[in-house]
Amino acid sequence: RRQRQMCIRDSFPCTTSAMPGGKLLLPESERLAFRAWGERDWPFFAAMNANPRVMRFFPAVMTEEESRAMWNRLRAELDEKGYGVYAVELKSSGSLIGLLGFHWADFKADFTPCVEIGWRLVPEAWGHGYATEGARACLEHGFARLGLDRVYSFTVCVNLPSQAVMQRAGMRKTAEFNHPKVAPDSVLYPHVLYVREASHA
Repeated sequence: RRQRQMCIRDSFPCTTSAMPGGKLLLPESERLAFRAWGERDWPFFAAMNANPRVMRFFPAVMTEEESRAMWNRLRAELDEKGYGVYAVELKSSGSLIGLLGFHWADFKADFTPCVEIGWRLVPEAWGHGYATEGARACLEHGFARLGLDRVYSFTVCVNLPSQAVMQRAGMRKTAEFNHPKVAPDSVLYPHVLYVREASHA
């Protein structure tokens, strides 16, 4: 079907399989290092997704099989589009603290298909401003270097910490919606939608 909006300006359509020169362009920030996922990261990734504290605003923790499917999707998206959900490390220690970056959302909604930004950090990394710093860096990277026109973010209405990150990253609330992949009788069914546009970067 016809896309509701283009998410990439100029020469980089959303289906691009490589960035200029075939090199993956990465965001940059003062305390965080962004990189592609390597096989050595798999145990961390699976454990994070199985942590009830990390997944408290999702319907359930992820099984190993579900994590592996997500792992494969994220790595493929980085390869195919030249952007995606990055592994995030602390520059000070080299410790992996979670994931943060862009994802091509195509479930049925008024605002899809679109590029969304999201994050998932281990509890040890909470409360230090890393999610906000990383989100700001990714948005700047997306607008200035990848040519994104707009980026969305969404979460369940009860997830106030993530909404605070969206606000601090300069995103504005634009709508509320019911997520089609969540059971209607769940407290996680109502979602809130935020957006930031390149013109406001």
